[in-house]
Amino acid sequence: MAIIRPKVTITDVAKAAGVSNSAVSYALNGKPGVSDKTRKKVLDVAEEMGWRPNMAAKALSVASTHTVGVIMNAGTKLMGVEPYFMEMFAGICVELEKKDYSLLLRFARDQKEELRMHKNWIASGSVDAVLIFNVEIGDARIELYQKHPEVPALVFSDPSASGGLPTISSNDADGAKQIVRYLHGLGHRHIARVAGPERYGHTYIRDRVFNEETTRYRIAYDCLHSDYSPQQGRDCTERLLSLPDAPTAIVYDNDVMTVEGLHVAVKRGLKVPADLSLMSWDDSYMCTVTNPQLTALARNIPSLGKQIVPMLYAMIAGEHVENEYEPNYHLVTRESTGTPRSDD
Repeated sequence: MAIIRPKVTITDVAKAAGVSNSAVSYALNGKPGVSDKTRKKVLDVAEEMGWRPNMAAKALSVASTHTVGVIMNAGTKLMGVEPYFMEMFAGICVELEKKDYSLLLRFARDQKEELRMHKNWIASGSVDAVLIFNVEIGDARIELYQKHPEVPALVFSDPSASGGLPTISSNDADGAKQIVRYLHGLGHRHIARVAGPERYGHTYIRDRVFNEETTRYRIAYDCLHSDYSPQQGRDCTERLLSLPDAPTAIVYDNDVMTVEGLHVAVKRGLKVPADLSLMSWDDSYMCTVTNPQLTALARNIPSLGKQIVPMLYAMIAGEHVENEYEPNYHLVTRESTGTPRSDD
């Protein structure tokens, strides 16, 4: 009776070599991502163990997966209440399904785990392309995909932060200018902003332009950074309204925090907009169900899929893709903003 030896897997080789599965995959498939020393070690161990490639799997790996990947490390609680990403993903999925493509969405607990997931996708060929959101200054994901052009990456960021990878970006500078110009026109001379995390590239752009524009219009300006969550929307509002010289208008970098800011103002007995004007950077259904309804910067988020998906298809086909901008924001004025109360 013949003895059937179990097939040696990549996991077996990884354990024997003392490296990760992705490192083994890089080494065995001749991809960059591991040192020459590690590559030699993996190849020697694989040969010694009698590893042989699975030809069926290899054939599948070079074919299209018809999948676009997204990894988010935003808190699940925030993702559950903020409409922006769900509207964005819904619009992308509608367009992808027209050619039988799917969106693979995964959640990471932190940046380290997110980077590991990206490396595994590159090593395994699990996705045809990836979308990268919330780009940070010196983002490790950008550096990773610069080294692995075989997996196209479309970056949601200003081109200045994308390291040369193709981008689609909103015109945050113009949005900030619209807000300051509008509030100045209403007569506000002291405004505040509850911003997103400082480490994000788009927050940096908004910070810079707010500082420039408020200086230009001679408006006093306070800014607190947050994590976009409802709790920090409340906390930052409390801090701003506790200042000896409180602002007459507060702008929030998302709709969720704006709603919480309204709750704080009402609890303090302030009338909106007579005592305090409130404004959201992003518009959504949430801004229309409050009393008063919230002034906001608006854009058609679900329709972005029609702009994003053709870019992805061109990148997957190996074509050169130029950076693109979303259509500019437009201001939707509602009941939450008005002329500040006179001190007289």
